[in-house]
Amino acid sequence: MPDVQPLPLLPMLGLVLASYLLGSVPCGLLLGKARGVDVRRVGSGNIGATNVGRALGRPWALVAFACDFGKGLVPSLWLAPLALSGSEPSDVRTAAVLAGGAAVCGHVWPIYLRFRGGKGVATGCGALVGLDPLLFLAGGVVWLVTLGLFRMVGLASIAMGVAFPVAAWLRRSEGEGLEVVLGSLALTLLVLARHRANMTRMLAGTEPKVAPWGKGNKR
Repeated sequence: MPDVQPLPLLPMLGLVLASYLLGSVPCGLLLGKARGVDVRRVGSGNIGATNVGRALGRPWALVAFACDFGKGLVPSLWLAPLALSGSEPSDVRTAAVLAGGAAVCGHVWPIYLRFRGGKGVATGCGALVGLDPLLFLAGGVVWLVTLGLFRMVGLASIAMGVAFPVAAWLRRSEGEGLEVVLGSLALTLLVLARHRANMTRMLAGTEPKVAPWGKGNKR
């Protein structure tokens, strides 16, 4: 059997810590503060893009999504290869999964906000793009179709989260890609856990629905 070398400890610890701290930056909250609004006191109180849209409008929701997306993309696409420069590709992929996961954890449990953050969807999407853009594309199609049919962002996010590990499993090759499958599965479980309240409202028929572009939200 070939020797399996452990990942270098200090670079990995630095990578995970840096990714977590980057993920902890509360982009939605900062955007709201810049506009004189505390998004935690509007709508669901969440600091993610959906609630930023309720507080500031859809253009600002797109800005918040882009910022949160970048928090996951930078660690998995750039920081991980930089920290493990010269390592085996499989080691870099594993590091990218861990870095993206740390960024998602930072968004969900930010140290700057007493560990009360968002739901991790946008940051998780960014991390997946750094690992395999086709995974994000597959999940994005599921998100758009679900949103178009049911007009519930929470349901669309749940469906997208479920699609990620399925797509990762289909994309794996012999002996490679299992770390991406496991990472995307962990993201799915986190998405489901963070959308418990949404699922409760869906069952009760009280989950808010989004209106067509250009119109306000309605229930």
